[in-house]
Amino acid sequence: MIRRSLDQRMDQLLILDGAMGSQLMARGIKVERCPDLLCVQDPDSILAIHADYINAGADAILTNTFGANPIALARYGLEDRCRQINHAAAVLAKRAAGPERYVLGDIGPSGQLPEPLGTVSVEQLQSAFAQQADALLAAGVDGFIIETMTSLEEVLAAVDGIRQVDPDVPVLVSMAFDATARGFRTMMGVDVGSMVSALVGRGIQAVGFNCGSASLEEYVALAKEFVGAVRSAGDRIRLIAEPNAGKAELQQDDRPTWKVTANEFALTLQRIFYEGVSILGGCCGTGPDHIRAAVELLRGPVGPS
Repeated sequence: MIRRSLDQRMDQLLILDGAMGSQLMARGIKVERCPDLLCVQDPDSILAIHADYINAGADAILTNTFGANPIALARYGLEDRCRQINHAAAVLAKRAAGPERYVLGDIGPSGQLPEPLGTVSVEQLQSAFAQQADALLAAGVDGFIIETMTSLEEVLAAVDGIRQVDPDVPVLVSMAFDATARGFRTMMGVDVGSMVSALVGRGIQAVGFNCGSASLEEYVALAKEFVGAVRSAGDRIRLIAEPNAGKAELQQDDRPTWKVTANEFALTLQRIFYEGVSILGGCCGTGPDHIRAAVELLRGPVGPS
């Protein structure tokens, strides 16, 4: 059973894919409404990106569902299409992955602040994430990654939503950290120790970071802090790192661009791996070339694409 295989694989090096959004931009694919809707409107483009990551040597790819929970979809008037979009996304990713690679259902933030700072309740968040998880599981994903979160309340709501649907499915949790004068913090002020403490003992397979505004050197320092926090907690929970391709720079048309080369990115992932992080991938600005370079540095040649 591939899900059980994924759970066992957490003890080894597991290489995820890179960015979806910046790949859409790089390929000139127009997003008229919602990026997740492309799984229905332009499935061939999404399938091609997934296939390129598989050909680059990724062990697992993420579904194009970062904003496909019903609360986030409501911004586009698409909340009633939550199941359709998530199902289509999982089917595409499974087709690209084939029987030997894994597919993680990608769950991102709702875009709303939980009460009391915002207007959405924890129960509403749990329900929204449960709806998304149910659709992804029905289409055959092997596990989940909750990523780019900044609020612990929302993270825990996402975990609980998934667990309402399946108490045993593998779950990875990643938050977005920035380097601040007070150390690494999410936009909502969560530090590394607080995140680890909140998630240890909840049956999560891995915790870590993605996105944020850090430099490559800062990502390595952040990885070290996570390793220390997990060791202090006395838990065997695995660690995940999905850095951006460095800090984004804005072009004249206000579109972001990333200057970090595939080799520079791969060397950074190698350093993070040596610190003790065994689940590695890329976030904004990374593409198949970055993942291929990392795979070849950590494992050896992938072969022709």
